[in-house]
Amino acid sequence: MSALVAVIGSGQLPDLVCDELLSACEIVRQADFRAGLPEAANLALVLHDAWHPATHREAETVLRQIRVPWLRGFVAWGEGVVGPLVRPDTPGCSQCADTRRLMAGRDRKEAWELQQRLFAHGGSKRDSWASRSGLLQLAHLLAAETKRALHGSPAHTEGRLFIIEMNTLNSSRHFFLPDPLCPVCGRLPDDSREAARIALKPSPKISGDSFRCRPMGELKSFLVNDYLDSRTGFLNGKMRDLVSPFADASVNLPLFGQDEATAGRSHSYADSELTAILESLERYCGMSPRGKRTVIRDSYRNLEAEALNPLQVGVHAKEQYALAGFPFQPFDQDHPIDWVWGYSFGRERPILVPELLAYYSMGCGQGLVFETSNGCALGGTMEEAIFYGMLEAVERDSFLMAWYAELPLPRIDPYSTGDPELQVMIGRLRAVAGYDVHLYNSTMEHGIPSIWAIAKNNKQRGLNLLCAAGAHPDPVRAVKSAIHELAGMLLSFEEKFETNRGEYERMLHDPNQVRHMEDHSMLYGLPQAEERLRFLLDENRPLQTFAGEFGPKARHADLTADLTDLIEAFRRINLDVIVVDQTTPEIARNGLYCVKVLIPGLLPMTFGYHLTRLTGLERVLRVPAELGYRKGMLTPRQLNPHPHPFP
Repeated sequence: MSALVAVIGSGQLPDLVCDELLSACEIVRQADFRAGLPEAANLALVLHDAWHPATHREAETVLRQIRVPWLRGFVAWGEGVVGPLVRPDTPGCSQCADTRRLMAGRDRKEAWELQQRLFAHGGSKRDSWASRSGLLQLAHLLAAETKRALHGSPAHTEGRLFIIEMNTLNSSRHFFLPDPLCPVCGRLPDDSREAARIALKPSPKISGDSFRCRPMGELKSFLVNDYLDSRTGFLNGKMRDLVSPFADASVNLPLFGQDEATAGRSHSYADSELTAILESLERYCGMSPRGKRTVIRDSYRNLEAEALNPLQVGVHAKEQYALAGFPFQPFDQDHPIDWVWGYSFGRERPILVPELLAYYSMGCGQGLVFETSNGCALGGTMEEAIFYGMLEAVERDSFLMAWYAELPLPRIDPYSTGDPELQVMIGRLRAVAGYDVHLYNSTMEHGIPSIWAIAKNNKQRGLNLLCAAGAHPDPVRAVKSAIHELAGMLLSFEEKFETNRGEYERMLHDPNQVRHMEDHSMLYGLPQAEERLRFLLDENRPLQTFAGEFGPKARHADLTADLTDLIEAFRRINLDVIVVDQTTPEIARNGLYCVKVLIPGLLPMTFGYHLTRLTGLERVLRVPAELGYRKGMLTPRQLNPHPHPFP
């Protein structure tokens, strides 16, 4: 018995497709969905000579109800679009495809506005570029895909779009990821206490000298194919940095209001590109809940027995909250807010965390504090993600602790490591960029090796100095991480620094003008700002060796053992480690995990002088004396009053 295909739409394209399919199947033609569809239809084709997004949305509703797969074809902005082949109950519908296609485009806001107008008022009957030759090409593709679908063969449009340039007939095929927030096919589970539980599992390292659990070669097999595509990609562009002393690369994460570049830094452009993709995935997962649906909204007073007190993570000073136009409000334990479930390793049970602390874009323009991506990390296993999230929180805390308390950290001889790669890196930074590296041991009371690195200019032009930080059980790895950070910024910042030097000089005298992340680095590029770092730059102090400062460390074959060591280090000083799982379906498909690590009591990284968060964090006053840097507890007035220099 011949298959039945319902063709919905009007114009030249459905006519041409029907002509190609006459001998292959039985066809029912309809202009729209008002008359309903035959129950016996095996497939539906929705075809127009222009873009009709409202009809595509209607097709999703009607055809899912009667469980009929469907395929669309149309022309928009001089391009023909074929696909996706949509199957009932399968994520990845036409709405997901449109979302990815619009987001990857350069004019996404204008495209979205046009889509909304078409939804409301309909569109033209025919795109101006819909030539007969172009429509014939579309019809041929649509007919071929229809035959594959009817015969049970894999269709080229499963999770993909064909895009055809109507003036040249060049065609290309593009993969797209289902949108977990799609109103048609998205099926996010509710956030829950049980799902938040974390039981650490073995996480074998890929080699004896590695702290990763999945080799880069394995990640390479899917990172580019699944996430990087200029037309429909989760990421829509890449670039290699030929200026940096090392092999740096960046990829572009398209957001609705802006593009956001993330960088990868290594000694190989291929590895740097993959690292940049991973960094973008981490950034995306950390912005807002896309892996589970937030369901709890209540006051802290009502949830106190099983919730994190927001004051424990540091808040803005009351003087900041009192400023006119300040975008945040003081904590009110009776005010309802959104909460998500995390896992407390200190309490060994799930704990409620304010959503605005678990996802760093949630507090924009409202809420309690400005939260950054501090403590967000992605890994090939849950344990790996938590491990690196903890190290990032440690790195930033150690840097800020040394800054606010102006600690005269021990300066370390970088050549005392005996590590050939590190020596080459330092030499290359000097030869290519013209900067010398100064290293300091910023390890705090928890004992996790931490490094403050300063690149000092020996040229007449450019930033006078730039700071970076690193933390790792292996202090040499911490140093290398910090040097990669320095190298990735030095030369790229120089032209901007010279162009806007007057602006940074004004920041030197008015810290409230330090509003953005780059401002912190650029301010301390001024030679006049160097005096603020005299507590570190004292050349009369003797150089210490790595062996003398850090000593031998335990080596494990399983990363979970290293992670357990980190957690125990905080347990010994009565600090909790809280983990919120930020994993989304887009990364879960490839066995990746993303987390937010909160360690209440550690100093949170902030950008913008007006958004400093120290209130409630007495540790910054106490620990300098515990480590022997001060004779007694500091007072808030004794803390460094200047903007920090973290890049």
